[in-house]
Amino acid sequence: MSERITVSQAAEILKDADRILILTHQFPDGDTLGSGYALCRALRVLGKQARVICNDPIPEKYEYMIDGMEEQTFEPAFVCAVDVADSRLLGEGLEPYAAQTVLCIDHHGSHRDFEKNLVLDAEMGATAMLILQVIEELGVAVDTAMADCLYTGIATDTGCFKYSNTTPLTHRMAAQLMEAGAHAEPINRAMFDIKSRARLALEQQALQSMEFYDGGRVAVMKITEKMMQQSGAAEFDLEGLSPLPRQIEGVWVGITLRQKADGSYKISVRTGAHADAAAICGLLGGGGHARAAGCTLSGSDEQIVSCLREAIYTSVPRLAESKR
Repeated sequence: MSERITVSQAAEILKDADRILILTHQFPDGDTLGSGYALCRALRVLGKQARVICNDPIPEKYEYMIDGMEEQTFEPAFVCAVDVADSRLLGEGLEPYAAQTVLCIDHHGSHRDFEKNLVLDAEMGATAMLILQVIEELGVAVDTAMADCLYTGIATDTGCFKYSNTTPLTHRMAAQLMEAGAHAEPINRAMFDIKSRARLALEQQALQSMEFYDGGRVAVMKITEKMMQQSGAAEFDLEGLSPLPRQIEGVWVGITLRQKADGSYKISVRTGAHADAAAICGLLGGGGHARAAGCTLSGSDEQIVSCLREAIYTSVPRLAESKR
């Protein structure tokens, strides 16, 4: 069982550490990368050796986070994870570091302990919000590069401040980062507006796969390996697709099935106020947030959809009434 510690305690631990390896989760998003690189930059300001690693390639649209950072090679003496809710999310290449993780900073209520010390606040809309507090406790002034990283984390995990995890504190922190130099407009455009042609082709196929159940309250969208090949899309093109089923009028639970190379499916669940995504995925060995969660399932398409619907009925009894 991890020891729960405060932001200030985490900062004290980091002050005493060096040769710090910062772990991010696989299929990297703006929050895990923004948290990791902002923390890395702050630690380097203190004269420490630090670097960020990820199991998967970093999408090109996030490369500005790395600009100007020289590569540091060292034997890690301290391992820290950011925005990693479960050691399995580190990916096969990094999972061996789980047993060595001294500190994890996270905001997932479904967090599964694997670290020695844990800073966890599920009320925060993004882990980047906690990292900002840690950096302040370290006594480091947030510069433009850190602000860009942290703003990206907050904006992406709150859906550009549209999701229910957006609070007054979220806006205050975003404003603070803009005052520190964060390039909010180009970041928001890159994260939410620009799509590659391959992404558009994939989105078209995915939308055509959409099926509705339970009186239109449940929508299921599928993304197969064949679709990926036909569209020419890469993994980073998938970001932003998962919310689409939930955006349809009348849908309570939106589900995206992403076929993996081994034939299994990565499941992304998005919900409105009528359902708890974390509760649904928790019944299937996954987890996440109340409005966005995930799990992994194997089987035929019919078996997977049936399994998901049963989990939904258990979590949302009102939907069981419309079962058909």
